[in-house]
Amino acid sequence: MANQDERLFFPATQRNRVAIANSISEYIPCSGTVLEIASGSGEHAVFFQTIFNHITWQTSDPHKTNRNSILSWIISEGLTSRMKEPLDIDVNIVPWQVSNYLSSRIRAIVCINMIHVTEWSSTLSLFNEALNHLKKGDPLIIYGPFKRNGRYTSISNENFDKSLKIIDSNWGLRDLDLINKLAIDLGYNNLNIIDMPANNFLAVYRKNL
Repeated sequence: MANQDERLFFPATQRNRVAIANSISEYIPCSGTVLEIASGSGEHAVFFQTIFNHITWQTSDPHKTNRNSILSWIISEGLTSRMKEPLDIDVNIVPWQVSNYLSSRIRAIVCINMIHVTEWSSTLSLFNEALNHLKKGDPLIIYGPFKRNGRYTSISNENFDKSLKIIDSNWGLRDLDLINKLAIDLGYNNLNIIDMPANNFLAVYRKNL
């Protein structure tokens, strides 16, 4: 069992969590479960669970260090009665390890700041596998820095992209317009794209099958 000493602190989370919460609020379901893919430290998750207390926020992450941090945050915020332990989900390993009961309760899937620090195959897997757990009309919500029409939206994003490629040549900012095309081809509606602070975007897709 994790303890409070295993909490991770990501400064960006403190800066963007309110803006993200405000933007996703109209898409959060009235009941059921929101599955978060690649929950990282867990700071977003406990914040969102507190705000959206009518739903269950189910975390997941493929890295044990992150899952320990998530559980530590759940414990430290007194949310053990509301939030389950994080799931060990690697977006590229399909089918995702989600029970039939949990899958039946999922009403939205959220993925924050994953796409630019993973290979393109992870984006393909996210959109494809989400279809197996969302019901018609349910949203898939992604957030992070993206290119638009093949171009960077700021010099800082261009520099960030270059720094990511130094770490891993398969990482980098994806073109949101290509992601939109992927989503539509797979059977999603492109519901909304929202400009966010610090040159980020939040994109909302709705399963249309």
